[in-house]
Amino acid sequence: MRFREWTILLLLTAAAFLIHGYHPYVEDAAFYVPAAEKALQPGLFPHDAEFFESHGGLTFFPQLIAGSERLSHLSLESVLLLWQLVCVFLFLAGAWRVSRACFDEPEARWGSVGLLVALQTLPAGATTLLLVDQYLNPRSFSSWAALFAVAFALEKRYLPAILLVAASGLVHPLMPVFSGFFLVLLWWGQKRAGVAAVAALAPISFLFDDPSAAYHQAAMLHRWHYIQLWGFSGWLGLCAPVAIFVWFGSIARSRQMRNVELLCRSLVLLLVCSLAGALVLDLPARFEALARLQPMRSLHLAYNLLFVLLGGMLGRFVLKRKVWRWLLLFVPLCAGAAAVQLAMYPASAHVEWPGGQSRNQWVNAFVWIRENTPQNSYFALDPEYLNLPGEDRQAFRPIAERSMLADLVKDSGAVSMFPSLAENWWEQVQAQAGWKGFQENDFKRLQQRYGVDWVVLQQPGVPGLACPYQNASVRVCKIP
Repeated sequence: MRFREWTILLLLTAAAFLIHGYHPYVEDAAFYVPAAEKALQPGLFPHDAEFFESHGGLTFFPQLIAGSERLSHLSLESVLLLWQLVCVFLFLAGAWRVSRACFDEPEARWGSVGLLVALQTLPAGATTLLLVDQYLNPRSFSSWAALFAVAFALEKRYLPAILLVAASGLVHPLMPVFSGFFLVLLWWGQKRAGVAAVAALAPISFLFDDPSAAYHQAAMLHRWHYIQLWGFSGWLGLCAPVAIFVWFGSIARSRQMRNVELLCRSLVLLLVCSLAGALVLDLPARFEALARLQPMRSLHLAYNLLFVLLGGMLGRFVLKRKVWRWLLLFVPLCAGAAAVQLAMYPASAHVEWPGGQSRNQWVNAFVWIRENTPQNSYFALDPEYLNLPGEDRQAFRPIAERSMLADLVKDSGAVSMFPSLAENWWEQVQAQAGWKGFQENDFKRLQQRYGVDWVVLQQPGVPGLACPYQNASVRVCKIP
């Protein structure tokens, strides 16, 4: 890769970052950032840390972030931002490498990269996984590692491909399984690999007991794990890529584009094997807990490669070297992507810069908590606070750096992956049932049962509680 290409990739990284925005503490940051914070300050989160340590304990991500902060002497917010930019850059560079292995024309290669710049916050079918998240998490690393590994495999350099996938498994233990299996498909051939994969899934099922009632409650909050619960759009998101890969494969075969043909053939087999695995794991009720293996997560890699191929085909056969065609395609796509992201986080800045004053009232309350309450404070919030208007899915634990009772939205995701958490989670959620009607005595009951000493409430709050902090949306109140 030449200097000119590195420069273009850097500029496209900046463009992608500004188009799709940055929100360091939303969604799955609720699992991974607190684990890094606790690695830096072990005294944090004395209560219910298992709801994020269950994820954080399986990955090197917390140590990587904590180590980066110690070495750089930067703030945690700055470290998260810098790693996010690095991962976006490497993701686009990986897409360029795959496209280079498939297409000879420069316009095809930049078509691949350009399409991923415009569409990187698109969900991969019904999995709810975005191609690139607006925040740093372990998948940010496994995504670009998978693309580079595929590029190495297409270049018949299997050793660095395998080493890269293995290394990414230290950061994300699940996603590299799919990229590793895809390398097998590229190398070994579709029939033998496919039979081995499907045959290997069935006996694993019998190692699991029937799921508990509490686990079932958590699992049903994550219905996208179960392929039989997908709607029409979910099945379309699976079938349409298969049809496109078959179509592109036929074009590649007729034009002697061998790597494109190999990629398409292997991707079809990947999705067929994943579907077979999902049917084995999802359909029998007694295997409900196995759905957390999520065979259809292979769609994440498939969608990334789909847009690499689609962008390459557009660049080679449609866009060519006509500037007006590139503008006609990418200006509306990028503007639409930015508009979607602005609508998703309407109460927050599009890019949440480190050290900046947030305009989100919930975030401001969480920051006040971090700066004005003891480390061992124990909070309770509406179990569905992440879904409240104006909250924008901003997670309490990573911003406030304080313990909280289990919630119904993100902590149920931890339970869906780690069934041993189910009973404790369900007990705490049930103790907060009817939250919107809680009065002072209800909060005292939580205090007596769990030791909760603070609550975060929507305005206008509850009579009888002293609230040392409030803003237009939120009150932070001490339980007497």
